[in-house]
Amino acid sequence: MAVACSVACALALVIPHARAQAPTHEIYAARFATLANFPLSSLVAGADRSRRMDIAMMVWVLKGADGRVALVDSGFHREQYFRQFAVKDYVPPPEALAPLGIGANDVTDILLTHMHWDHAGGIDLFPSARVWIQKDEYDYYTGEAWSSRTTHGGIDADDVLEIVKRNTQGKVSFVKGDDDKSLPGIRFGIGGRHTWASQFVGAQTGAHLVVLHAPIAQTLDAGSNLRTQDRMRSLASEPRFLIPGHDPAVFDRFPHIAERIVRIE
Repeated sequence: MAVACSVACALALVIPHARAQAPTHEIYAARFATLANFPLSSLVAGADRSRRMDIAMMVWVLKGADGRVALVDSGFHREQYFRQFAVKDYVPPPEALAPLGIGANDVTDILLTHMHWDHAGGIDLFPSARVWIQKDEYDYYTGEAWSSRTTHGGIDADDVLEIVKRNTQGKVSFVKGDDDKSLPGIRFGIGGRHTWASQFVGAQTGAHLVVLHAPIAQTLDAGSNLRTQDRMRSLASEPRFLIPGHDPAVFDRFPHIAERIVRIE
């Protein structure tokens, strides 16, 4: 009986641990457009202000082993930005996902890094998705930010109305600071202050933690920016798994599975 008890007790310890393992993800970067002739200093602190480059507009796809299909950010589609910027090679973000066999209604979640027009401008393109956003980001840009002309740069009023509408439908979840509990295999992290309360996202693959983030050279808090960059580097399994948004080199660094899509592996 002592032996049987020892085996049973050992199994009781092992089995719950196995069940607690977070699901892993397949992670892809899907490019839906290019912004031509963009100032590099807006993305990289200290860069030559005269230097310009074509930057990638992308969303990240997290296909979970649990069946979840999450996007990190949602892209954009509003007409004014095609007049304001030199947008090339554009396809609607849902169309960019088609080679992965994902339709607009298949997306279960949008993990929003921040409210800038090129990241939050496609929420309405994915009608079934629950939006995950820092509560402070939501509160500020649906409220106080609009009391002055200078406190909502880069935020589109129609995007704000869309996320409020999504909230009235019960499809917004508010992240409160750092959080690695709310979504299995997903880590939300704060800092950088690219916007009022921007966040980065970490996702677990089979072997690595991949950290996905928006470029944060433009920041409301330089100290927070530097600390957050160090923190993201420490979290990513390897330096190559710290993945910035808008960097066209992402599509040279990782294997292509379609013309506009690479797998982060």
